[in-house]
Amino acid sequence: MGMHELSALLWKERELLEVLLFKLEVEQLLLTAGKTRWLERATKETEQVTARLRDLGLARTVEVAAVAAELGVSEDATLREVVAASPEGVWSEILQSHLRGLGGLVGRIQEVRDQNVVLLRSANRATQETLANVATSGGTYDANGVSSTGAVPDQARLLDKEV
Repeated sequence: MGMHELSALLWKERELLEVLLFKLEVEQLLLTAGKTRWLERATKETEQVTARLRDLGLARTVEVAAVAAELGVSEDATLREVVAASPEGVWSEILQSHLRGLGGLVGRIQEVRDQNVVLLRSANRATQETLANVATSGGTYDANGVSSTGAVPDQARLLDKEV
C-alpha cells in the first residue's frame, strides 16, 4: 500500500468517470434525437458505471487513509489534504494531476447531467400536454351507432357483413 497503489486507483477512477461521461452523452444524444427506445438501456449502463465508481471510491478512501497515515496526516483526510501533505517531487505532481483530472471530469459530468435533466423535464412536460389534449371517449354505442353521450358519428360504418 502506498502512493503507487493510490495513483493506480485514481487512474481507474478517472477512466470510469470518462466512461460515465460517455454514457451520459449517449443519453443526451438519445434524448435530443427522440430515440427513447434505447433510453432505458443507456440509463441502466450509466447506473452500472455509477455502481462501479462507488465500489472504487470505497477502495480509494481506504488507500487515501493508508497514505495519509504514512504522511502523518489524519486518516480521515481528503485526497486534497493528502496531496497538500505529500512531499515535493514526482508523487506530489502526480497526485495534483489526478486531482485536477478528477475535478475536470466531475465538473463536465455535472454539466451533462444537468442538461439531461432539462431535456427529460421538457420531454415529460410535452408528454403531459399531449395527454391532456387527447380527448378520450369511454362511452358505448347502441345498435344504431349512437353513443351514450348522444353524439352521432359523421358516417355509419358497417363492420360485419354477411355475403
